[in-house]
Amino acid sequence: MIFNFRIVSDEADNFKREIQIDADATFLDLRNAICDSVGYDKGQFSSFFLCDDGWERNQEICLEDMGSDSSEDVYLMEDTPLSDFIEDDGQRMVWVFDYMTDRSFFIEMKKSIPGKSLKDPLCTISMGEAPSQFVDLDDFDAKIDAKAAQAAASTDLDDEFYGSTEFNEDEFDAAGFDEMTFDE
Repeated sequence: MIFNFRIVSDEADNFKREIQIDADATFLDLRNAICDSVGYDKGQFSSFFLCDDGWERNQEICLEDMGSDSSEDVYLMEDTPLSDFIEDDGQRMVWVFDYMTDRSFFIEMKKSIPGKSLKDPLCTISMGEAPSQFVDLDDFDAKIDAKAAQAAASTDLDDEFYGSTEFNEDEFDAAGFDEMTFDE
């Protein structure tokens, strides 16, 4: 069986790759095909995360075992066939290629082609420029700070946010406050 994956990025609007790969290939084979299609260094740490329909990350498939909690199963890319986790058209996953800044590609299995096989993965669609594999951390921090400042500036907290703006002493119940002291 052949899987056809569509790969997009939230950093580059016109970026898209489609990769066909045999269902019995490993997650490492898929990672290498993605790296080849975008020109990324294969020596960098990365992970796949299986996702639900809302792109929430679930099961992780790692490049290397980083000594995680022994109560969790550790799945390594080189030992894990795609067919162990990928079953249905529309299934989603994320490939995190930059752990320092949590940058990733969004991957969706568009269709499976039963009764066929592929020896090597094949990039069938290559559109747009992939985002840079590495970012300057100073630039990244500046972008994060700018987004935070923009979010803070756009938050309009008016007087109604905390309730009524008028205080009525008749509505205040002082019971229990008489014995309160703030002395140390």
